[in-house]
Amino acid sequence: MKALVWLSDGLDKVLRFVARICLVAMVGFILLQVVARYGFSAPPAWTEEAARYSMVWVGLLGAAISFKAGFDPSLVALPPRLPRPIRVVAALFRGAAVVVFLGPILFFCFVGPGLNPERSFLARNIQTMAESFDMPMIFVAVSVPIFICAIFLHGLARCARDLFSDSLSQSNQGTLVHASDDP
Repeated sequence: MKALVWLSDGLDKVLRFVARICLVAMVGFILLQVVARYGFSAPPAWTEEAARYSMVWVGLLGAAISFKAGFDPSLVALPPRLPRPIRVVAALFRGAAVVVFLGPILFFCFVGPGLNPERSFLARNIQTMAESFDMPMIFVAVSVPIFICAIFLHGLARCARDLFSDSLSQSNQGTLVHASDDP
């Protein structure tokens, strides 16, 4: 369990770093677009598209970061101290919901209609080029399976913590604290 939590925490740090870089890049592209448009009346065509691609990365990595931090939506706020059987059932339902929602998306990233890998989401984006500059769209599309795999890893770490910890009030070295755990 500790290795899983350690891996989840390490991945979260990497995702936060990459998301920050993408956020700074997005703001930089937008700033360049605004200055070039209103200052010089000659905006480069690629800045709007580059900002959009940076926004996709920020949004998807931000979703994985939010899931790790426990800011994902939940239907029921469970009390912090529950009997172990109820914790097990709740962790299994939560994990199943994540797999049911994101599993098909991850599957179709690699397999297309008719179980044809050549028609998958990623395969189609290898061949597609960006509109305003020479870049394959795979560099944008690959963010989808990355964010799903990150959420799956964070979900496994969360389930392991919920199943094997003595109480829900324990956190993973302070990284996964729920609002209901505050004294």
